[in-house]
Amino acid sequence: MKRKKLARTLTLSQVVFLGIAWNNPMVFFNTYGIATVTSHGVITGAYIIAFLAILFTALSYGKMAKAYPISGSAYTFTQKSINSEVGFLVGWTIMLDYILTPMVTCLMSTVFLSAVFPGIPHYVWIILLTTIIVVPSILGVKTSASASKIFVIAQIIFVCFFWILTVKNLLDGVGTGTLFSSKPLFNSEVPLSVILAGSSILCFSFLGFDSLTTLSEETINPEKTIPRAIIIMLLLIGVLYIGSSYLAQLVYPGFSFENTDSAAMEIAILVGGNLFKSLFITVVIIGNFSSGVASITSASRVLYAMGRDSVLPENLFGYIHPKFKTPSHGIIVIGIISLLGVVLTLEQVIKFINFGGLIAFTSVNLSVIAHYFIKNQKRSFNDCIRYLFLPFIGAVFTLWLWSHLEIEALILGGIWVICGLAYLLYMTNFFRKPLPEFHFDEEIIPQEVEDMNEKILSQKVEDL
Repeated sequence: MKRKKLARTLTLSQVVFLGIAWNNPMVFFNTYGIATVTSHGVITGAYIIAFLAILFTALSYGKMAKAYPISGSAYTFTQKSINSEVGFLVGWTIMLDYILTPMVTCLMSTVFLSAVFPGIPHYVWIILLTTIIVVPSILGVKTSASASKIFVIAQIIFVCFFWILTVKNLLDGVGTGTLFSSKPLFNSEVPLSVILAGSSILCFSFLGFDSLTTLSEETINPEKTIPRAIIIMLLLIGVLYIGSSYLAQLVYPGFSFENTDSAAMEIAILVGGNLFKSLFITVVIIGNFSSGVASITSASRVLYAMGRDSVLPENLFGYIHPKFKTPSHGIIVIGIISLLGVVLTLEQVIKFINFGGLIAFTSVNLSVIAHYFIKNQKRSFNDCIRYLFLPFIGAVFTLWLWSHLEIEALILGGIWVICGLAYLLYMTNFFRKPLPEFHFDEEIIPQEVEDMNEKILSQKVEDL
């Protein structure tokens, strides 16, 4: 029986815009209050640490995307370079990251919508927003990419407008009344451990770069396109986040807010009044919508890869819709899980997500060492820098941040990993039989090549 495949249609710009949409430039405002309070006001310093940790890891993702240009992200990379069992546990862990992120986008929008429309119950927004992101995700990745481009451009324009208004307020004497201060970057009164706690939360802001690797089977020339897209996207969002956090902390020094979850709305009113507040809420909703669609797209590809390998139910997660060429069953499952936003808080889910994300980042850094340095014996001086030293720094950096997650996140994440280990023991009969594994070389055929072969076959039939 012929296996249905994902369609290879995405270009470099489309992949970049999908990644930025997943990251959501407006996520800075969504997490501003939580991150500022956690880092005791040193939010820019926390952002810089998180960015550096992610930069090393992004280089590793690019290297592994060249080696294995298929869906599955950290799950696939670890499975192929280390072993299937470790790969499964990593895949199980990053499900926390991918599956819960669409829920976060709904919760982020609900925070601000509930502030504006307090009479509408919380659960109504969660159900409505979840439905809105599920439908375009099923319709097709190209549809998602086209919509993401428009929404991302709108968000970047808004952030630039925010910068302009903030600078104007600072020059008028609001806040610190200066454009230059070291307080957002470093404060001798704030311990490094506190800043690192803020950085561990802010890693959520950068998680979208790894989602690009889940689109490898839908990207034209993925070996070159995916690594380039990762770096371009990471640099763009790094500038947006670090610049916004610096200016916001100058115009509103300190870390005391009326409502931590919606603290950014206080900033919006401060720099632009009620009219800017209305614009702010509109763009937040747009940003969260595009992020929700992009994240549910990526999450479904991880589940698809695991379903295709039969480590998750293949009929459910390995299914590709015959018309839309999307893993529609997996998308629906993620949508159902997102409805848990009715009973969970934004802060709880973000911390839970970062547990899985940081474990995945560590595993990909180690996968580079295993694949290139150990298995392929790339050990010249330059190779040692690229395939041993840099990924080792990335692994240490991410583990360091992981260790600064709050104990609640570590406990809940640990319970999730134990459940995955129990499931692994069941599937392998206590490691007495191997896990099923998808064979890339035999199964993945670029869509354009497959279409060409079908046309040639049809022509031959007509000739006969």
